[in-house]
Amino acid sequence: MHDILFVNARVIDTEAGLASDLVDVRISAGRIAEIGSKLDCPAATRIDANGRFMLAGLIDCHVHPFLADANISRLAEVPPTLMSARASRILERMLQRGFTSVRDAAGADWGIRQAVEEGLIKGPRLFIAGRALSQTGGHGDFRSRTDDHDVCHCQHALAFTSRIADGIDDVRRAVREELRKGADQIKIMVSGGASSPHDPLERNQYSPSEISVIVEEAERRGTYVMAHAYGADAIRVALECGVRTIEHGNMIDQATAELAAAKGAYLVPTLTTYEVLAETASESSWSETMLAKLALVREAGLESIRICRAAGVKLGFGTDLLGDSFDEQSREFLIRSQVESPAQILDSATRVNAEIVGQVDQLGVIKSGAIADLLLLDRNPLEYLSVLQDQGEHIAVIVKDGAIIKNRL
Repeated sequence: MHDILFVNARVIDTEAGLASDLVDVRISAGRIAEIGSKLDCPAATRIDANGRFMLAGLIDCHVHPFLADANISRLAEVPPTLMSARASRILERMLQRGFTSVRDAAGADWGIRQAVEEGLIKGPRLFIAGRALSQTGGHGDFRSRTDDHDVCHCQHALAFTSRIADGIDDVRRAVREELRKGADQIKIMVSGGASSPHDPLERNQYSPSEISVIVEEAERRGTYVMAHAYGADAIRVALECGVRTIEHGNMIDQATAELAAAKGAYLVPTLTTYEVLAETASESSWSETMLAKLALVREAGLESIRICRAAGVKLGFGTDLLGDSFDEQSREFLIRSQVESPAQILDSATRVNAEIVGQVDQLGVIKSGAIADLLLLDRNPLEYLSVLQDQGEHIAVIVKDGAIIKNRL
């Protein structure tokens, strides 16, 4: 792997919300070796940034590249081969948009992660959850009401999405199974959801005793639990049981946000998916009940961010897109800009998300010793978030793991 020397770049510090003066950045052996002025490395590939802005590679902490249908129940007709082919295209386009890492929130397995690591698929590095855990009748139970059989262990895309586990012994075994199969973190459903047809949005799922056992098993393996949750009470129960990241969290209230902040937990909003699902409702064939739930969480999304910011909750960045809507991934920046500054949003999508995936000072920052994931942008994202739109068109250079993915200079 050849060294790379960027000269005349302005490095973005998302935490401080500042762009540096012109500096040089040298990359060696996949990492940022040094940052300074008038650096010299004759053997390096030299790239003149010409005053462009260098940002750490983006991280999306809630993706579903294997759920390539907005109507999730239809995935029962999709074989793993087709599912993987679709996912490979989705992942490659994510990388071209500047997302060098993503956290899969159910669907991906160790095989697709390994394919990316071996270079068989061009995509962001993956932190996978395997199959999400759901109680019977919960957000991950997509059986019809006329289906009285146990959950099918068929080989189709829907079977990769979730697994049903009930009771202390069953959830303990389920966590151990997902970790055995390579999960980086455990995903659970603790409230109803919009995309599932039969579970009430506002009702809690999983008992505190079940959640506590799931957290215990994850922590024993040195990892954590991420929980799909909408209602404030479901979020509260999850936090009290030790869940580390709350996904969505649209209906959180002030008291629950203060609890999240006190526990040092993270909330990962996912707003763009609600906009896209509302715009494409006729194509997804969602029921009226599902659309009503969607309208409720969509309306509450921005307010949840205001509440969490005021309470000091650490906010990550996610998108949760489904079907053919993955090209809307960067729209999340613009939606959140209605209630947050560009620096806050960029910090969520880089440094904070790196904390979430356990890569503090390794990902999400541009500093000596960090993994060399970085973007060179035509304009200052602290002033023009639109530079991240248009499918990566305004990203001049993309580097992942010290290798040049794109270079139009």
